[in-house]
Amino acid sequence: MGAPTSLIEQDIEKYLVVHQNKSLLRFITCGSVDDGKSTLIGRLLYESKALLEDQLSALEGDSRKFGTQGDELDFALLVDGLSAEREQGITIDVAYRFFTTERRKFIVADTPGHEQYTRNMVTGASTADLAVILVDARKGVLTQTRRHSFLVALLGIRHIVLAINKLDMVGYSRETFDAIDREYREFASKLGVEHIVSIPLSALRGDNITSASANTPWYVGPSLLQHLEEVAVDAIGAAGPLRMPVQWVNRPSPDFRGFCGRILGGRVRPGDRVRVLPSGKQSTVARVNTFDGDLAEAQAGQSVTLTLADEIDISRGDVICAAADPAGLADQFETTVVWMNEHAMLPGRPYLVKLGANTLGASFGQPKYLIDVNNLDHLAAKTLALNETGVCNLTLDRAVAFDAYADNRDMGSFIVIDRLSNQTVGAGLLHFALRRSQNIHWQAVEVDKQARARQNGHKPCVLWLTGLSGSGKSTIANIVERQLHALDARTYLLDGDNVRHGLSKDLGFTDADRVENIRRIGEVARLMVDAGMIVITAFISPFRSERRLARSMVGEGEFVEIFVDTPLEIVEQRDSKGLYRKARKGELKNFTGVDSPYEIPESPELHIETLRSDPEDAATGIVDYLIQHGVMNAAG
Repeated sequence: MGAPTSLIEQDIEKYLVVHQNKSLLRFITCGSVDDGKSTLIGRLLYESKALLEDQLSALEGDSRKFGTQGDELDFALLVDGLSAEREQGITIDVAYRFFTTERRKFIVADTPGHEQYTRNMVTGASTADLAVILVDARKGVLTQTRRHSFLVALLGIRHIVLAINKLDMVGYSRETFDAIDREYREFASKLGVEHIVSIPLSALRGDNITSASANTPWYVGPSLLQHLEEVAVDAIGAAGPLRMPVQWVNRPSPDFRGFCGRILGGRVRPGDRVRVLPSGKQSTVARVNTFDGDLAEAQAGQSVTLTLADEIDISRGDVICAAADPAGLADQFETTVVWMNEHAMLPGRPYLVKLGANTLGASFGQPKYLIDVNNLDHLAAKTLALNETGVCNLTLDRAVAFDAYADNRDMGSFIVIDRLSNQTVGAGLLHFALRRSQNIHWQAVEVDKQARARQNGHKPCVLWLTGLSGSGKSTIANIVERQLHALDARTYLLDGDNVRHGLSKDLGFTDADRVENIRRIGEVARLMVDAGMIVITAFISPFRSERRLARSMVGEGEFVEIFVDTPLEIVEQRDSKGLYRKARKGELKNFTGVDSPYEIPESPELHIETLRSDPEDAATGIVDYLIQHGVMNAAG
């Protein structure tokens, strides 16, 4: 390796100590496509002598094969590792590189410039302390420049280097540099970014990368590497109160019980008083333990094992906090969400949220507004599409410890996971807990569900009939209620069309509206089950995730999913309401089975094939199921 070798040759042990104690700077490069981000990083690696001989040889060979610089080295190839990137000459994924100088260690993330890969840029920025935002001197500030700058500010990166690149292609014009600098600072002032250093560059030619360039005598600021070595970056949350989420409870023997985790804020010493959330129990730190032995003090960024003076029930996901200044505890928040999936975020749809070591059930409300990255205007929106950013309320299935993202990036950030595919579909930042989450509590009642069920003479449940429009759901549901009524059961039928006249009269038939419709029905059905009744619903309910949400609202064994299975060609032949004809003509948008999907139930309790049984037989089969499973008896 070509790094400075004088100290290595004189005293290898001293060199290792010095190297180990160097500060670490994490930074990203971002900007619009083809602004030279990969070339810049490649040049930094080359100029800082961070390349092994075989890497340099490979670069020479790759430059001849893939390069775009003639006989010269194409430094972008050091970073663009994917074959698709080399073929297209663009960055798709986030590429991480490590290098070091005499003064500092660096981890740099090269993030993609194309708009469709903005989600990848968010991933790279989530752990960065500084952002190098490149601007092509020939093009100036572009939409993607603004988008990345907005996301950088949103994610709490407080230091920005405006790298005005390819200045060699405009004759090293100071006027061009100054004009771009003014335009960018005017936009950045709206974002609240204060620490901006503008540097004129030619990544390809090496101007102002590691040392001052003779081509820009009018520039008296630092070179890029000099600034990266000298900039003072304080981690958000490091100076705040103690925060340590528990990753693992370590019990190697009956005599030792330690709580392992990474400190995300503040400091901890033996003797410190701590509070554990969500339980709220308090104790005193007995030891701060590491692999190398006990510490007198540990601080943010260190991974340690804490032992406490008292026996407290603590599990993975709990947070050990400073007793005098604990984290907040809530289950409803205002958040900013960056959506990263081709399928839009749908309000009311159940998702999973991973916040620290906790994975929780979650749903979002309708966006309060969408943020236009060009001018930062707030726009009305019902959903969030790919790469869109908006402010939404978030509801979790239980209370969690948190800090606002502005106070502690690790305690106030989360990712959103699709329940079915297990893919990460979004990322978000917590602003504050909603007051209603602090003010509204469950009121104890003396007459409960079991008492009402005993009075009714049967157990409560939801019979959830789902299927295509025209499959026969409503017909079967009516017959089921008639048969149950004859057996003296207390019932109520919620029919899709009838509900649309009142409870859901304000909703259309977009995916978002369908999700909200089923959420409302699920809530009503839950109240009726709590009243001890048998609730019969007849809704298309096309999405598995919403049917799963409805199931989760009631107790185990209280939800019976019934798939009324009629082939599409048969329901189109029936078409008693003329809806399929209108949909096929394009007069009725978002119609299930035509231009909106129906997700077939994977494991329903009952599967009714209407071509093999008539509605009376189907209804009788449902009632028999209830009798067989002890919901009611044949005598009522």
